[in-house]
Parts: sequence; C-alpha cells; structure tokens
Amino acid sequence: MTSTPVHTLNDGTSLPAVGLGTYPLDDDASEKAVAGALALGYRLIDTALNYRNETGTGRGVARSGLPREDIVVTTKLPGRHHGYEETLASFEESRAKLGLDYVDLYLIHWPLPRVDKYVESWKAVITLREDGLVRSIGVSNFTPAHIERLEAETGVLPSVNQIEMHPAFPQEELRAVHEAKGIRTESWSPLGRGGRLLKDPETLAIAEAHGVTPGQVVLRWHTQLGAVPIPKSADPGRQRENLDIFGFELTAGELARISAGPHHRLGGDPEHHEEF
Repeated sequence: MTSTPVHTLNDGTSLPAVGLGTYPLDDDASEKAVAGALALGYRLIDTALNYRNETGTGRGVARSGLPREDIVVTTKLPGRHHGYEETLASFEESRAKLGLDYVDLYLIHWPLPRVDKYVESWKAVITLREDGLVRSIGVSNFTPAHIERLEAETGVLPSVNQIEMHPAFPQEELRAVHEAKGIRTESWSPLGRGGRLLKDPETLAIAEAHGVTPGQVVLRWHTQLGAVPIPKSADPGRQRENLDIFGFELTAGELARISAGPHHRLGGDPEHHEEF
C-alpha cells in the first residue's frame, strides 16, 4: 500500500490526505473502528460532540499504542454551544470525553447564521489555539460569506473548512475561495449516500480501467482535487480499500467525467440548516 501524503496547513501543521469518519458509530463501534484504522495506517480521525462517540474515539486512539503526536484528532463544536464562554466550556467537555490533553483540529460544526454567534465562537476557538489546547482551528459547512466575515472581524482565517463534497456536489466555487485563501477543503459524505455514486456507469468504467473499485476512484477524485475525504467505515476491509488510493492517477478527462453532473446537495444548506 502506498503511503498517505500529508498536506501542510496555513498554520504550519500537517493534515493527512485521507481520514476516517466516525458518524454515526456509537462509542463501542467507534473504539473498535478507530483502533483498527490506526493499525492499518490511518492518522486522521474525525468525530464531533454531536456524534456521541467522542469517548469511544478517544479509547480507540489510546488502544492504538501509537505516539499521540502521530495522530490528528478532529472534533467539532455543536450549535447549542455557540457563544464565547459556551465554546470554551464545550471544548472542555469534548476534551474530557476524548481523554486527550489537546485536540489537533477543532471545528465549528455549522454556522447557524440565524443564531448569529459563530464569530463569538470563532474568537473562543482562536483563544483555545493561543492557549495550546488546540493545534489547528477551522470550520465546517461555512460559505464564502461566513468565512469572509470571520476574516474581517478577527483577522484569522480557518485552516480547514469541512464541507459536503462528492461528485454529485463538487463545490467548485467554494473550493476556489478556499484555494485563494489558503484553506484546506475536507469532504464529508465523500462517497455520497445510498451508493448511487458508486454505481455510476462512468465511475464503473474508470474503476475497471484502473483495476480498482468505484469507491477508490471517487476517493482518488477528492484527493486529486486537493480535498481531504473522511469516509466512514467500521469494516477493516473497506477501511483498507479507502486508504489504498494513492497507487494510481486519474487523468484530467476522468476527473471531469466523474463529476459531470447533475449536481445536488444530499445534506443541509448552511444558509438555513440548524443542528444544535
């Protein structure tokens, strides 16, 4: 298996080019999945307070026996905890559940523009980084306007924006903003939902041509576009498959064919979606 490349973020820290998602695994399943994934070679683990599996994720990290500094652990601030002091308290709750001294990447899960406290939360997240409790800070599901407001009011850009991204919703405009501002794109639901993307005739043909699976083709599409996919899997065989995506190269024509359309969201619109 080819080793996993690593990106350098705009704050100088490192982020592996593919990670393991844990939603909607419970604590026991998450512990097993995380420990197994780390044994296979994963070094980026993604969870959130709202996933209700931070305890299991932390146990999986501890079970791995790997040096703590070799693992990038991500968790996220829920909407119900927006606000400066609320964010600081929520982070401590997450850190306690994870059983970690620090978190590598801390994200604001959704902007919740109606609530209009995401800038206050961002200021708290900056404080957490300044205090050494978080290595890198970022957001999730933020639009260009939300990002521009963070920059205008704090002078600090996110290192990462984790967004819905897959061939049926390739997010060209938002990725262009990320590229211009030095923000790394992470992809949630990178394989879509329900398996439709993996049955697409173009994807199947490209997979056959390269001697790989449709899932590997889609994940390679993400990485060649510069995005970091975080597919969820508790199955060791699928985990191995999802990590083994750097031994082949898609052509520019294949990349275009994979995401030719039609395009549509599978999840919530950040302008309106509220997750507390």
